[in-house]
Amino acid sequence: MKYQRPKGTTDIIPGESEKWQSVEQAARTLFKRYRYHEIRTPIFESFEVFSRTSGETSDIVTKEMYDFYDKGERHITLRPEGTAGVVRAYVENKLYGPEIQKPFKTFYMGPMFRYERPQAGRLREFHQIGVEAFGVDNPTLDVEVMAMAVELLHSLGLKDLKLALNTLGDNESRTRYRQALIAYLEPLTAQLSADSQERLHKNPLRVLDSKDQQDQEIVAKSPRILDYLTPEAQAHFEGVKELLTALEIPFEVDTSMVRGLDYYNHTIFELMSNSKAFGGKWTTVCAGGRYNGLVEQLGGPETPGIGFGLGVERLLLILEAEGIQLPLNNELDVYVVGIGAATNVETLKLVQSLRTAGFNAERDYLKRKPKGQFKAASRLGAHFTLTLGEEELAQKEVNLKEMESGKEIKVPLGAVYTKFAELIKQLRA
Repeated sequence: MKYQRPKGTTDIIPGESEKWQSVEQAARTLFKRYRYHEIRTPIFESFEVFSRTSGETSDIVTKEMYDFYDKGERHITLRPEGTAGVVRAYVENKLYGPEIQKPFKTFYMGPMFRYERPQAGRLREFHQIGVEAFGVDNPTLDVEVMAMAVELLHSLGLKDLKLALNTLGDNESRTRYRQALIAYLEPLTAQLSADSQERLHKNPLRVLDSKDQQDQEIVAKSPRILDYLTPEAQAHFEGVKELLTALEIPFEVDTSMVRGLDYYNHTIFELMSNSKAFGGKWTTVCAGGRYNGLVEQLGGPETPGIGFGLGVERLLLILEAEGIQLPLNNELDVYVVGIGAATNVETLKLVQSLRTAGFNAERDYLKRKPKGQFKAASRLGAHFTLTLGEEELAQKEVNLKEMESGKEIKVPLGAVYTKFAELIKQLRA
């Protein structure tokens, strides 16, 4: 029997995994500057954590969740997105307490799962990097989160980006808009797709997110939520636009954007790229928004929140299509060449000592001749070689060579163990 990975998953093998590490490290470095700290939540949660927050009519709940009953007859789901699990952890661990600094800022990285048709940049097991910030209902925090997302993508080398912006308003705004949207769509019910007909009265905003072409043509002429905002919601949105302008972050208001999860309100945004990876069409790389009310849904106190999620697979496809080389951090500092069986123990001791001292070091394990070992050192991109033969071992000396320049000196064997960094300076002097 031939075993293969499940459909919609991929193996991230050496040579590729370094690219993932590079993206993750860039995110960690940036998030640290913004004072976001990592949180790690379970890969599976109670089904209700997501069905209650994502919306019973959303595609995630109705079509895409991997859910099952465990041996204790508990209804479990593999997490389809990151926010709801973080909110559950925020509530359960009482991270809203008076001793906690506001806003509470956190980030996560890891796999998510959705049962959908696999395609480029969209797998059944996919990976997200996301941030969440709780406790502040202020346009300044909205803009900080968007600025951080923009800076992250720029730091990775992406230049041609578009920030699409919209608002879903507060509860009163949404109620007024919902009524106007139903009044517009009801006479057109027969022309809507089956999914949109089902959602029309349950959650008409879901119709705006339909991928059906006929639905999209109908939606294009629908009322705009901007015309139904309360003064408070309007002021919040104006504040966001004003602050983005102050930071010289260009944006476009897209009134048709609603996002795919029901918990969003007020500010929502998408960062898009028109990379040739997706045929030169504007494709979302990173998206998020404000979700005031979500903490209360999961049993916590009234707490505003905002965040974003970034798809790592999609980002890597774009970086590759744009020819952007990520720093892989897999350079080899030293390759130890051993000549003769008598040097085996000492070369092993040298390699281990160099690693302990903080150098990336490697040696031969296949009993190759010196020429083969030097070829291996060159292929691995070693900066230096240490060559130890039986004669050098007897004299307690070793040859240190810089591969790029070809410069070589003989150094005391004991000095390699105690002051290798100084030997490198001596070689380069």
